Amino acid sequence: MKVALLHDYLNQLGGGERVLETLIEIFPEAPIYTLLHDPEKTLNRFHDRVQKTSFLDIPFIRKYHRWFIPLMPLAVSSLKLNADYDLIISDTAGYAKGIRVARNPSHPTSHTKHISYIHTPLRYAWEPEYINSKFKIQNSKLRNLILKPLLSALRKWDYKTAQKPDVLIANSQFIADKIKKYYNRKATVIYPPVNTDNFFFEPRTSNLEPRTPYYLAVGRLMHYKRFDLIIEAFANLGLPLKIVGSGPEEKKIKNQSASRRTKIKNIEFLGNVSDDKLRGLYNEAQALIFPQVEDFGLVAAEAQACGLPVIAYAAGGALEIIENKKTGIFFQEQTSDAIVTAIKEFENKKFNPSINSGLNSRAEIAEKAKRFSKERFKKEFLDLI
Repeated sequence: MKVALLHDYLNQLGGGERVLETLIEIFPEAPIYTLLHDPEKTLNRFHDRVQKTSFLDIPFIRKYHRWFIPLMPLAVSSLKLNADYDLIISDTAGYAKGIRVARNPSHPTSHTKHISYIHTPLRYAWEPEYINSKFKIQNSKLRNLILKPLLSALRKWDYKTAQKPDVLIANSQFIADKIKKYYNRKATVIYPPVNTDNFFFEPRTSNLEPRTPYYLAVGRLMHYKRFDLIIEAFANLGLPLKIVGSGPEEKKIKNQSASRRTKIKNIEFLGNVSDDKLRGLYNEAQALIFPQVEDFGLVAAEAQACGLPVIAYAAGGALEIIENKKTGIFFQEQTSDAIVTAIKEFENKKFNPSINSGLNSRAEIAEKAKRFSKERFKKEFLDLI
Protein backbone atom coordinates (compact mmCIF):
# COMPACT_ATOMS: atom_id res chain seq x y z
CA MET A 1 0.00 0.00 0.00
CA LYS A 2 1.42 3.38 -1.06
CA VAL A 3 0.98 5.97 1.71
CA ALA A 4 1.67 9.71 2.00
CA LEU A 5 1.85 11.70 5.25
CA LEU A 6 0.80 15.33 5.53
CA HIS A 7 1.66 17.72 8.36
CA ASP A 8 0.75 21.40 8.69
CA TYR A 9 4.28 22.68 9.19
CA LEU A 10 7.51 21.38 10.63
CA ASN A 11 8.96 24.32 12.52
CA GLN A 12 8.96 22.98 16.08
CA LEU A 13 9.02 19.75 18.07
CA GLY A 14 5.79 19.33 20.01
CA GLY A 15 2.96 16.88 20.51
CA GLY A 16 1.97 16.92 16.83
CA GLU A 17 5.49 16.02 15.79
CA ARG A 18 5.50 13.11 18.27
CA VAL A 19 2.44 11.76 16.47
CA LEU A 20 4.13 12.23 13.10
CA GLU A 21 7.21 10.33 14.27
CA THR A 22 5.00 7.41 15.28
CA LEU A 23 3.17 7.48 11.94
CA ILE A 24 6.59 7.25 10.27
CA GLU A 25 7.29 4.12 12.32
CA ILE A 26 4.00 2.61 11.11
CA PHE A 27 4.63 3.64 7.49
CA PRO A 28 8.43 3.79 7.12
CA GLU A 29 8.35 4.33 3.33
CA ALA A 30 5.79 7.15 3.38
CA PRO A 31 7.02 10.60 2.25
CA ILE A 32 6.02 13.77 4.11
CA TYR A 33 4.30 16.76 2.53
CA THR A 34 4.21 19.96 4.60
CA LEU A 35 3.70 23.70 4.16
CA LEU A 36 6.92 24.74 5.91
CA HIS A 37 10.01 22.85 7.01
CA ASP A 38 12.72 24.24 9.28
CA PRO A 39 15.30 21.43 9.71
CA GLU A 40 17.15 23.32 12.45
CA LYS A 41 14.04 23.80 14.60
CA THR A 42 13.13 20.11 14.19
CA LEU A 43 16.70 18.89 14.82
CA ASN A 44 16.83 17.37 11.30
CA ARG A 45 14.49 14.57 12.39
CA PHE A 46 12.41 14.78 9.19
CA HIS A 47 14.97 16.16 6.75
CA ASP A 48 15.30 13.04 4.61
CA ARG A 49 11.56 12.33 4.65
CA VAL A 50 10.12 15.63 3.41
CA GLN A 51 9.06 15.11 -0.20
CA LYS A 52 7.60 18.54 -0.93
CA THR A 53 6.90 21.87 0.76
CA SER A 54 4.70 24.77 -0.34
CA PHE A 55 5.64 28.08 -1.95
CA LEU A 56 5.57 29.61 1.55
CA ASP A 57 8.64 27.65 2.62
CA ILE A 58 11.16 30.48 2.79
CA PRO A 59 13.14 31.55 5.89
CA PHE A 60 11.22 34.78 6.56
CA ILE A 61 7.80 33.10 6.42
CA ARG A 62 9.02 30.15 8.51
CA LYS A 63 9.76 32.65 11.28
CA TYR A 64 6.58 34.74 10.89
CA HIS A 65 4.20 32.16 9.43
CA ARG A 66 1.17 33.25 11.47
CA TRP A 67 1.12 36.55 9.55
CA PHE A 68 0.51 34.55 6.37
CA ILE A 69 -2.64 32.74 7.56
CA PRO A 70 -4.73 34.02 4.60
CA LEU A 71 -2.36 32.20 2.24
CA MET A 72 -2.38 28.85 4.04
CA PRO A 73 -5.42 27.38 2.19
CA LEU A 74 -3.82 28.29 -1.15
CA ALA A 75 -0.49 26.88 0.00
CA VAL A 76 -1.96 23.49 0.98
CA SER A 77 -3.74 23.33 -2.40
CA SER A 78 -0.34 23.78 -4.08
CA LEU A 79 0.77 20.47 -2.54
CA LYS A 80 -1.60 18.58 -4.85
CA LEU A 81 -0.74 14.87 -4.65
CA ASN A 82 -0.50 12.38 -7.45
CA ALA A 83 -3.35 9.91 -7.75
CA ASP A 84 -1.17 6.85 -7.26
CA TYR A 85 -1.37 6.93 -3.47
CA ASP A 86 -3.66 4.36 -1.88
CA LEU A 87 -3.85 6.22 1.43
CA ILE A 88 -3.07 9.73 2.59
CA ILE A 89 -2.91 10.59 6.28
CA SER A 90 -3.13 14.21 7.35
CA ASP A 91 -1.86 14.99 10.85
CA THR A 92 -3.28 18.44 11.42
CA ALA A 93 -4.34 21.34 13.59
CA GLY A 94 -5.96 23.11 10.68
CA TYR A 95 -4.58 23.04 7.16
CA ALA A 96 -3.23 19.66 6.01
CA LYS A 97 -6.69 18.08 5.76
CA GLY A 98 -7.34 20.45 2.83
CA ILE A 99 -4.93 18.59 0.55
CA ARG A 100 -6.07 17.89 -3.01
CA VAL A 101 -5.42 14.64 -4.85
CA ALA A 102 -5.10 14.58 -8.64
CA ARG A 103 -7.47 12.34 -10.57
CA ASN A 104 -6.04 9.29 -12.26
CA PRO A 105 -7.08 9.57 -15.96
CA SER A 106 -6.60 5.84 -16.50
CA HIS A 107 -8.82 5.03 -13.47
CA PRO A 108 -11.32 7.94 -13.26
CA THR A 109 -13.49 6.17 -10.65
CA SER A 110 -10.61 5.27 -8.33
CA HIS A 111 -10.47 6.91 -4.93
CA THR A 112 -7.53 7.62 -2.63
CA LYS A 113 -8.57 7.08 0.98
CA HIS A 114 -7.93 10.06 3.27
CA ILE A 115 -7.66 9.68 7.05
CA SER A 116 -7.26 12.91 9.02
CA TYR A 117 -5.85 12.88 12.56
CA ILE A 118 -7.09 16.14 14.06
CA HIS A 119 -5.36 17.75 17.01
CA THR A 120 -7.86 20.62 16.97
CA PRO A 121 -10.18 22.36 14.52
CA LEU A 122 -8.49 25.45 13.08
CA ARG A 123 -8.30 27.78 16.09
CA TYR A 124 -7.99 30.94 14.02
CA ALA A 125 -11.36 30.14 12.43
CA TRP A 126 -13.38 29.08 15.47
CA GLU A 127 -11.82 30.67 18.57
CA PRO A 128 -11.70 34.49 18.35
CA GLU A 129 -9.95 34.77 21.71
CA TYR A 130 -7.05 32.73 20.28
CA ILE A 131 -6.45 35.06 17.34
CA ASN A 132 -6.84 38.09 19.61
CA SER A 133 -4.12 36.72 21.90
CA LYS A 134 -1.83 36.24 18.91
CA PHE A 135 -2.27 39.55 17.14
CA LYS A 136 -3.53 41.92 19.86
CA ILE A 137 -5.35 44.31 17.50
CA GLN A 138 -6.71 46.94 19.90
CA ASN A 139 -8.53 49.12 17.35
CA SER A 140 -12.06 47.69 17.09
CA LYS A 141 -12.72 49.29 13.69
CA LEU A 142 -9.51 47.88 12.28
CA ARG A 143 -10.29 44.50 13.85
CA ASN A 144 -13.73 44.44 12.25
CA LEU A 145 -12.35 45.58 8.92
CA ILE A 146 -9.55 43.01 8.75
CA LEU A 147 -10.44 40.08 10.97
CA LYS A 148 -14.16 39.61 10.41
CA PRO A 149 -14.00 38.85 6.67
CA LEU A 150 -10.80 36.85 7.12
CA LEU A 151 -12.25 34.66 9.88
CA SER A 152 -15.50 34.18 7.96
CA ALA A 153 -13.58 32.96 4.90
CA LEU A 154 -11.40 30.68 7.05
CA ARG A 155 -14.44 29.13 8.73
CA LYS A 156 -16.06 28.37 5.38
CA TRP A 157 -12.83 26.84 4.05
CA ASP A 158 -12.19 24.87 7.23
CA TYR A 159 -15.72 23.45 7.33
CA LYS A 160 -15.61 22.54 3.63
CA THR A 161 -12.25 20.78 3.83
CA ALA A 162 -13.30 18.92 7.00
CA GLN A 163 -16.00 17.17 4.94
CA LYS A 164 -13.46 15.68 2.50
CA PRO A 165 -11.54 13.08 4.57
CA ASP A 166 -13.11 9.63 4.64
CA VAL A 167 -12.30 9.20 8.33
CA LEU A 168 -11.72 11.77 11.09
CA ILE A 169 -9.72 10.86 14.18
CA ALA A 170 -9.65 13.11 17.24
CA ASN A 171 -6.79 13.15 19.72
CA SER A 172 -9.24 13.36 22.66
CA GLN A 173 -12.94 13.34 23.42
CA PHE A 174 -12.57 17.07 24.06
CA ILE A 175 -11.58 17.53 20.41
CA ALA A 176 -14.14 14.99 19.16
CA ASP A 177 -16.82 17.18 20.74
CA LYS A 178 -15.42 20.24 18.94
CA ILE A 179 -15.38 18.34 15.64
CA LYS A 180 -19.05 17.50 16.10
CA LYS A 181 -19.84 21.11 17.02
CA TYR A 182 -17.94 22.82 14.21
CA TYR A 183 -17.94 20.22 11.42
CA ASN A 184 -21.06 18.21 12.28
CA ARG A 185 -19.06 15.00 11.88
CA LYS A 186 -18.31 12.09 14.15
CA ALA A 187 -14.68 11.38 14.98
CA THR A 188 -13.04 8.30 16.45
CA VAL A 189 -10.87 9.08 19.48
CA ILE A 190 -7.33 7.73 19.42
CA TYR A 191 -5.13 9.27 22.10
CA PRO A 192 -1.65 10.42 20.99
CA PRO A 193 1.28 8.12 21.71
CA VAL A 194 3.51 8.47 24.73
CA ASN A 195 6.93 6.99 24.05
CA THR A 196 7.14 4.70 27.06
CA ASP A 197 10.60 3.61 25.88
CA ASN A 198 11.76 7.08 26.89
CA PHE A 199 9.24 8.00 29.58
CA PHE A 200 8.81 5.43 32.32
CA PHE A 201 8.80 5.09 36.09
CA GLU A 202 12.20 4.48 37.70
CA PRO A 203 11.77 3.00 41.18
CA ARG A 204 14.07 4.44 43.82
CA THR A 205 16.30 2.14 45.82
CA SER A 206 16.64 2.55 49.56
CA ASN A 207 20.20 3.92 49.31
CA LEU A 208 19.15 7.00 47.29
CA GLU A 209 18.69 10.39 48.88
CA PRO A 210 15.09 11.63 49.35
CA ARG A 211 13.63 13.41 46.35
CA THR A 212 14.53 17.09 46.01
CA PRO A 213 11.31 18.93 46.82
CA TYR A 214 10.94 20.79 43.51
CA TYR A 215 7.93 21.16 41.25
CA LEU A 216 8.06 21.02 37.48
CA ALA A 217 6.48 22.87 34.54
CA VAL A 218 7.15 21.74 30.95
CA GLY A 219 6.17 23.18 27.58
CA ARG A 220 6.67 25.84 24.95
CA LEU A 221 6.87 29.27 26.57
CA MET A 222 3.82 30.88 25.02
CA HIS A 223 0.78 32.70 26.36
CA TYR A 224 -1.86 29.96 26.43
CA LYS A 225 0.41 27.65 28.46
CA ARG A 226 -0.06 30.14 31.34
CA PHE A 227 3.47 30.08 32.73
CA ASP A 228 2.64 33.55 34.06
CA LEU A 229 0.19 31.98 36.52
CA ILE A 230 2.74 29.35 37.57
CA ILE A 231 5.41 31.96 38.26
CA GLU A 232 3.00 34.13 40.23
CA ALA A 233 1.94 31.12 42.32
CA PHE A 234 5.49 30.01 43.10
CA ALA A 235 6.65 33.54 43.83
CA ASN A 236 3.97 33.57 46.55
CA LEU A 237 4.68 30.04 47.79
CA GLY A 238 8.48 30.25 47.73
CA LEU A 239 8.71 26.57 46.74
CA PRO A 240 11.36 25.39 44.25
CA LEU A 241 10.21 25.28 40.61
CA LYS A 242 12.03 24.08 37.50
CA ILE A 243 10.75 25.17 34.08
CA VAL A 244 11.62 23.17 30.95
CA GLY A 245 11.12 24.61 27.48
CA SER A 246 11.61 27.63 25.26
CA GLY A 247 9.36 29.67 23.02
CA PRO A 248 8.24 33.05 21.71
CA GLU A 249 7.41 34.48 25.16
CA GLU A 250 10.59 33.25 26.86
CA LYS A 251 12.00 36.74 27.46
CA LYS A 252 8.69 38.05 28.85
CA ILE A 253 8.26 35.07 31.19
CA LYS A 254 11.85 35.27 32.43
CA ASN A 255 11.44 38.98 33.09
CA GLN A 256 8.29 38.28 35.09
CA SER A 257 10.17 35.67 37.09
CA ALA A 258 13.13 37.99 37.72
CA SER A 259 10.86 40.77 39.00
CA ARG A 260 9.00 38.42 41.38
CA ARG A 261 11.95 36.55 42.88
CA THR A 262 14.12 39.32 44.22
CA LYS A 263 14.12 37.79 47.69
CA ILE A 264 13.58 34.08 47.03
CA LYS A 265 15.41 32.76 43.97
CA ASN A 266 13.29 29.62 43.75
CA ILE A 267 12.54 29.48 40.00
CA GLU A 268 15.02 27.87 37.61
CA PHE A 269 14.79 27.89 33.78
CA LEU A 270 16.37 24.83 32.17
CA GLY A 271 15.58 25.52 28.51
CA ASN A 272 15.09 22.57 26.17
CA VAL A 273 16.42 19.27 27.50
CA SER A 274 16.85 15.76 26.10
CA ASP A 275 14.23 13.07 26.65
CA ASP A 276 16.60 11.29 29.03
CA LYS A 277 17.05 14.45 31.10
CA LEU A 278 13.30 15.11 31.06
CA ARG A 279 12.56 11.57 32.23
CA GLY A 280 14.88 12.12 35.18
CA LEU A 281 13.16 15.40 36.02
CA TYR A 282 9.73 13.75 35.87
CA ASN A 283 10.89 10.94 38.13
CA GLU A 284 12.45 13.23 40.72
CA ALA A 285 9.91 16.05 40.89
CA GLN A 286 7.12 16.36 43.44
CA ALA A 287 4.43 17.12 40.83
CA LEU A 288 3.87 18.65 37.41
CA ILE A 289 2.00 21.99 37.29
CA PHE A 290 -0.39 22.11 34.32
CA PRO A 291 -2.58 25.26 34.24
CA GLN A 292 -3.41 25.43 30.52
CA VAL A 293 -6.30 24.13 28.45
CA GLU A 294 -4.85 21.57 26.03
CA ASP A 295 -6.45 19.60 23.22
CA PHE A 296 -4.93 16.50 24.79
CA GLY A 297 -1.91 17.32 26.94
CA LEU A 298 1.01 15.08 25.99
CA VAL A 299 3.26 16.55 28.67
CA ALA A 300 0.78 15.51 31.37
CA ALA A 301 0.58 11.99 29.91
CA GLU A 302 4.39 11.73 29.76
CA ALA A 303 4.64 12.85 33.37
CA GLN A 304 2.06 10.26 34.45
CA ALA A 305 3.97 7.56 32.52
CA CYS A 306 6.91 8.41 34.79
CA GLY A 307 4.67 8.11 37.85
CA LEU A 308 4.49 11.86 38.46
CA PRO A 309 1.30 13.34 39.96
CA VAL A 310 -0.13 16.28 38.00
CA ILE A 311 -1.73 19.39 39.49
CA ALA A 312 -3.93 20.62 36.65
CA TYR A 313 -6.64 23.02 35.61
CA ALA A 314 -9.86 21.03 35.27
CA ALA A 315 -10.46 21.58 31.56
CA GLY A 316 -9.63 20.17 28.13
CA GLY A 317 -7.71 16.96 27.60
CA ALA A 318 -6.37 16.92 31.16
CA LEU A 319 -9.77 15.61 32.30
CA GLU A 320 -9.12 12.47 30.22
CA ILE A 321 -5.58 11.91 31.52
CA ILE A 322 -5.72 12.63 35.24
CA GLU A 323 -7.92 11.00 37.86
CA ASN A 324 -8.72 13.63 40.46
CA LYS A 325 -7.43 12.76 43.94
CA LYS A 326 -5.88 9.58 42.48
CA THR A 327 -3.21 10.45 39.92
CA GLY A 328 -3.27 14.18 40.55
CA ILE A 329 -5.30 17.14 41.77
CA PHE A 330 -7.54 19.47 39.76
CA PHE A 331 -8.18 23.15 40.41
CA GLN A 332 -11.34 24.78 39.08
CA GLU A 333 -10.26 28.33 38.26
CA GLN A 334 -7.44 29.34 35.91
CA THR A 335 -5.78 31.69 38.43
CA SER A 336 -2.56 31.79 40.42
CA ASP A 337 -4.55 31.68 43.68
CA ALA A 338 -6.22 28.43 42.58
CA ILE A 339 -2.80 26.94 41.81
CA VAL A 340 -1.55 27.96 45.26
CA THR A 341 -4.55 26.34 46.93
CA ALA A 342 -4.12 23.11 44.96
CA ILE A 343 -0.41 22.91 45.79
CA LYS A 344 -1.14 23.45 49.47
CA GLU A 345 -3.70 20.63 49.30
CA PHE A 346 -1.06 18.44 47.65
CA GLU A 347 1.55 19.38 50.24
CA ASN A 348 -0.86 18.56 53.07
CA LYS A 349 -1.31 15.07 51.68
CA LYS A 350 2.47 14.64 52.12
CA PHE A 351 2.60 12.36 49.09
CA ASN A 352 5.00 9.47 49.51
CA PRO A 353 5.09 6.21 47.50
CA SER A 354 4.94 4.19 50.70
CA ILE A 355 2.03 6.06 52.27
CA ASN A 356 -1.60 5.86 51.19
CA SER A 357 -2.55 9.52 51.27
CA GLY A 358 -5.43 9.25 48.80
CA LEU A 359 -3.22 9.62 45.76
CA ASN A 360 -2.03 6.51 43.98
CA SER A 361 1.58 5.47 44.38
CA ARG A 362 3.96 6.51 41.61
CA ALA A 363 4.06 2.93 40.34
CA GLU A 364 0.25 2.88 40.14
CA ILE A 365 0.17 6.22 38.31
CA ALA A 366 2.68 4.91 35.76
CA GLU A 367 0.71 1.70 35.29
CA LYS A 368 -2.49 3.63 34.54
CA ALA A 369 -0.64 5.77 31.99
CA LYS A 370 0.18 2.70 29.86
CA ARG A 371 -3.17 3.26 28.14
CA PHE A 372 -1.37 6.09 26.29
CA SER A 373 1.51 3.92 25.03
CA LYS A 374 2.91 4.07 21.52
CA GLU A 375 2.10 0.39 20.95
CA ARG A 376 -1.55 1.04 21.80
CA PHE A 377 -1.63 4.00 19.36
CA LYS A 378 -0.19 1.89 16.54
CA LYS A 379 -2.68 -0.92 17.09
CA GLU A 380 -5.71 1.37 17.27
CA PHE A 381 -4.60 3.28 14.17
CA LEU A 382 -3.98 0.16 12.09
CA ASP A 383 -7.26 -1.38 13.27
CA LEU A 384 -9.08 1.70 11.97
CA ILE A 385 -7.45 1.46 8.55
